[in-house]
Amino acid sequence: MQETDDTIVAAATPPGSGGVGIVRLSGAKAREIGERMFLSRASRFVAFRPYTLHRGYLLDAQGERLDDGLVVLMPAPGSFTGEDVFEFHCHGGTVLVRTLVASCQALGARLADRGEFSRRALVNGRMDLAQAEAVAEMIAAPSREALRYGVAKLDGLLGERIRILRESLEILRMQLCVAVDFPDEDVECLSPEDFIHAVEEVMEKTQALLAGYERARMFRHGAQAVLAGGVNVGKSSLLNALLGRQRALVTDVPGTTRDFLEETLELDGLPVCLVDTAGLRETEEQIEEMGVALSRERMRQADVIVLVVDGGVGLDAAATEILQEWETLHSTDAVKVPLLLVWNKMDLGIPAAFPPAWSMRASEFICVSAQTGEGVDALAKTLKDLILHSQHDAPQENIAPNARQAAALHEAQKELATLVVDIRCGQAYDVCAVRLDTAAAFLGDVVGLDSSAEVLDRVFSTFCIGK
Repeated sequence: MQETDDTIVAAATPPGSGGVGIVRLSGAKAREIGERMFLSRASRFVAFRPYTLHRGYLLDAQGERLDDGLVVLMPAPGSFTGEDVFEFHCHGGTVLVRTLVASCQALGARLADRGEFSRRALVNGRMDLAQAEAVAEMIAAPSREALRYGVAKLDGLLGERIRILRESLEILRMQLCVAVDFPDEDVECLSPEDFIHAVEEVMEKTQALLAGYERARMFRHGAQAVLAGGVNVGKSSLLNALLGRQRALVTDVPGTTRDFLEETLELDGLPVCLVDTAGLRETEEQIEEMGVALSRERMRQADVIVLVVDGGVGLDAAATEILQEWETLHSTDAVKVPLLLVWNKMDLGIPAAFPPAWSMRASEFICVSAQTGEGVDALAKTLKDLILHSQHDAPQENIAPNARQAAALHEAQKELATLVVDIRCGQAYDVCAVRLDTAAAFLGDVVGLDSSAEVLDRVFSTFCIGK
């Protein structure tokens, strides 16, 4: 990381033209540069009032007027970065914003690195690493629910949970130190049973955070719903009906869909990627056979399988095969992917001989008509409910780690699980203390405590320059 005693500058608004552009300075010379590039329009202006917008002329490095805009000074240590921060709010023309940035550089600032404003906030104790990552997550949030998770993390809720877990491990560490340092003294020490119980409590709370990650993943990255079934059952028509527009080619010719087709829609705040796959059937045509193979692969990757059945035909060979494979999968300890059985073409009627047991073999069962639109809204709601219900083990709270944080939590869990084994095997307490230290270090990585420069570089390299 660059030294933090210099001054950085960057545009805080996206590239391109817009109504407003913001140029941000942070560092020791931020105020000095801001004063040189601003001329107040108020006759009684004497000095900047912190956290107050002042209107005036924005100047370049030579004192030439560039714009009529607003400026604000946010002094250290109460600013976002913990340093003096000065912002120019100008009209959002590309050339104007670029010229303001260049003028700040001419007066002694340097162009900020990616995420350097947030990194300085971390270094100066204004936020932990989880909060810094929450800034980027909120900017990239694809849904209202994903934004809610970002807000909770920005408030420091994840950091607070991590602090409590680390304190629990530190208390255990202190008790072990007493036992190791004074083996012959009559001091109170944890019994193996109490030691295991205390470690398992930490593991349980850590697992709750990991469950939150899995649930939030759906809202951050979207769920994948694969439309599967035989040929001509109406998968492409159903895709078009859910999207509300003609996206997939629909014909009466079997095997029209050779490759899978992906489209994203939002189901009441939940992003869902719909995958229209080739119909499953025996074929000697090489291209169609490749499409069928891709269909099977996408079903294995799905968060939910939408098995489409032609209401005029019933449960054909392809649907029966998919159901059997799904039931076999669910009879094992593998991850249980829900299956929604959709009886399409209900406008043609449901046969009187329809076996009710079919609906009992799926997670959910619903009748629709992709042609008339009947039942499509109910299908959308059922699909969302089924996806979220598959995450029933996740807590219904807002605390949810991201992928990097979840990886660190997983490592902490592995270390604690090994610690429990060591305790049961009668391992020496000084060895157990090392396990505690390692687990605490992994927990610290979640919020950036003692994180290496390589970790920080990797995190902040994904940020935009102005943040």
